[in-house]
Amino acid sequence: MAITRIGLDLAKNVFQVHGVDERGKTVLRKTLRRSDVSRFFAHLPPCVVGMEACGGAHYWAREAGGFGHQARLISPQFVKPYVKSNKSDRNDAEAICEATGRPSMRFVPIKSDAQLTIQATHRIRSRLVASRTALVNQIRGILAEFGVVVARNLASLRRRLPEILDSEPGYLDAMTRSLIIDLREELAELDKRVGAYDRRIKQLCSLNEACQRLCRIEGIGPITATALVAAAGDARVFKNGRQFAAWLGLVPRQHSSGGRVRLLGISKRGDRYLRTLLIHGARSALVRCGRKTDARSRWLQKLRERCHPNVAAVALANKNARIAWALLRRGEDYDRNLGAAMA
Repeated sequence: MAITRIGLDLAKNVFQVHGVDERGKTVLRKTLRRSDVSRFFAHLPPCVVGMEACGGAHYWAREAGGFGHQARLISPQFVKPYVKSNKSDRNDAEAICEATGRPSMRFVPIKSDAQLTIQATHRIRSRLVASRTALVNQIRGILAEFGVVVARNLASLRRRLPEILDSEPGYLDAMTRSLIIDLREELAELDKRVGAYDRRIKQLCSLNEACQRLCRIEGIGPITATALVAAAGDARVFKNGRQFAAWLGLVPRQHSSGGRVRLLGISKRGDRYLRTLLIHGARSALVRCGRKTDARSRWLQKLRERCHPNVAAVALANKNARIAWALLRRGEDYDRNLGAAMA
């Protein structure tokens, strides 16, 4: 019988293959070395190839697609329920094959080379920002031991450091002062590197038409726009804007039973980095809306008056995610008046 569906368990060197026919009967179990995977798919008649969405999955999905196969990526959490008995690479391949054949299964969009490049840029910048935050906290902790308390935000530390090092010699001894000066130089270097990646992201945004359309939405800038395009460049994989917002974890969790609907806080599923960017952008838009008189700003003002600021920020982030989905799906420009009507 011809193979119609394959489950491929990815690894560094040894790959497991599980294939079934159109009736779901197992017709292939095979172990492949990394160097043999491309050759195997090149000689295999076109079929559905399922893989877990993990490191290297997008590369192998594009590789299989290049040979005429339909590659599908599945989140590992949706594969786990189909693992029979004990966990092994062979059982994982079988579970992937089974999960791929489910009609209601949700699949992860396959990213292009350009999307992966943008995503890598964001990840490097995020790591640098995290390192800078850790460094700032270390400086604040050292100063606190000497009775110098600095506010938690980065701007306050930048403003106070010259004052502490130059105008308050009685607080720190010579050795501690030398350590703080060294940490200040490290902070300046991290600021320089983060700034370089900010400029790189702005350049990527200026070269991408979809990113430019997204930047017209209040609360979405170059960083958020490029992150959205990198995560979901092909919005057609989502049925509607609500599904896209749910994928980002911006919709309420449910705990309903017996006909009683009970909604809780947001689910926080999906891409945490992207969700954080959307919420922070929404906070910024809420701060600025008080000085505007257009319909969308008036809606935001009323929303801020009747809701907690965190609830209002999440509501606007959800709205922006839906608008972003519409712009990516239809390839249209953002219409502020239409956005106000939708609000």
